[in-house]
Amino acid sequence: MKKPLLLLVMAFCMQIITAQKEAVVIAVKNDAAAPTINKNIYGHFAEHLGHCIYGGFFVGDTSKIPNTNGVRNDIIKALKDLKIPNLRWPGGCFADTYHWKDGIGPKEQRPTIVNQWWGGVTEDNSFGTHDFLNMCELLGAEPYLSGNVGSGTVQELADWVQYTNFGGKSPMSDLRRKNGRTEPWKVKYWGIGNEAWGCGGNMTADYYANEYRKFATFMSDWSNTGGITRIASGSNSSDYNWTEVLMKNIPLHMLGGLGVHHYAVINWDKKGSDVDFTEKEYFLTMQSALKMEELVTKHAAIMDKYDPEKKVAMIVDEWGGWYEVQKGTNPGFLYQQNTMRDAVLAGATLNIFNNHADRVKMANLAQCVNVLQAVILTDKAKMITTPTYSVMKMYNVHQDAKLLPVDFKSPSYTYNGQTIPAVSASVSKDNNGAIHISLVNIDAVNKNKIEIDTKDLGVKNFTGTIITSQKLQDYNSFENPNKIVPVAFKGFENKKGKLEITLPPFSVLVLEGK
Repeated sequence: MKKPLLLLVMAFCMQIITAQKEAVVIAVKNDAAAPTINKNIYGHFAEHLGHCIYGGFFVGDTSKIPNTNGVRNDIIKALKDLKIPNLRWPGGCFADTYHWKDGIGPKEQRPTIVNQWWGGVTEDNSFGTHDFLNMCELLGAEPYLSGNVGSGTVQELADWVQYTNFGGKSPMSDLRRKNGRTEPWKVKYWGIGNEAWGCGGNMTADYYANEYRKFATFMSDWSNTGGITRIASGSNSSDYNWTEVLMKNIPLHMLGGLGVHHYAVINWDKKGSDVDFTEKEYFLTMQSALKMEELVTKHAAIMDKYDPEKKVAMIVDEWGGWYEVQKGTNPGFLYQQNTMRDAVLAGATLNIFNNHADRVKMANLAQCVNVLQAVILTDKAKMITTPTYSVMKMYNVHQDAKLLPVDFKSPSYTYNGQTIPAVSASVSKDNNGAIHISLVNIDAVNKNKIEIDTKDLGVKNFTGTIITSQKLQDYNSFENPNKIVPVAFKGFENKKGKLEITLPPFSVLVLEGK
């Protein structure tokens, strides 16, 4: 046989093998003991970093860009459509240099601050507590305030709680009223420092545990009648000792939540391009992102040892993809584009959080506007949404729905001798009885076939919405803002109680059954 003919035959055989690939059989369980997926898993993060706040959310009330008290109306609408449940502010690293009293009162009298962490820019403090909390009211989102432990004082944080939450007469509530706000905002979620192991003070776990106890003591009374949730600065990715020390040394009645931070990074010294990446770089990013499953499982096991009733929430209050900044932009502003890689990363990560809803009660994508894995990008008056935005909008059907646990063996996505799971899934049932199945095909090259037995789910009719594109590197730009948008999905059949689905490479799908 001649060589060209042999190669054609081999290629044809490979196509047959690929076509005959066994379907992934996903079993969905109706488990009465399964938890509800807390809507706060779909939270976001807004730090004073680059153009997230200034030039992002906040343009000032004299701007020609339509705004409400200086906050862009188009961003408010986009986030409301996303059903954003909570928003974390003002940091991040910025939080432990921020003094909240500098951001209240007449704006022309506020002192400036040098943002030493992110670009060394001087900010005028025109966006402060009132601006943020009023914006959260517009959004219908719970505010999550990150308090200053690194360079702040116990009194300063206690005063902030009183300023925002106390309805009676007190020095701080009187000051709030003087600044134009009669009723308190009743802020529930309070972070006590940020990344205390790093930019929040380079503390040891033992030292921070004592600092946490001190700060937490003065934020409320003996029985926490204000009902605030005090959240400890959590571990850096796989620092399990940090979680162990905090769970062991902080009384559970003082601890409402414990943080975990993890970014999908190829190499901190060489993160790779946000748009000009190879399949190898995509694979390594997803390998890092999928480590979230191991992190949540192992941190949860430590928490279970000290808190078997699962009263303390795991709060993954920083997660997402981190690459080199967009070419030509300020390296301290962390502006990156958002491609199909980010859509796949978001879908797979959210599935992990959904499936661990017994312990994970809140998560915050980093970050909301113009920074890292943003859902919104702006350029002066222009605004676009990203593929990650589309995924989070598709997935918001899981918010406060009952988890239906899944059991399946994922096929492998193999690259250069390494393997990661190719398929990610989570399923829930909402209060109206609708079933939502979210599926991700992580494989950059191959389709994957899925089979789901639907006889016990109590639904017959399915519709689907998918996000995918021609290339992994595709993204929405200001010139072509709708290059990647969710579209109706027809690549499935429902035969005699069996749902058969063909997932394209690097795609995110949500099916709804009624």
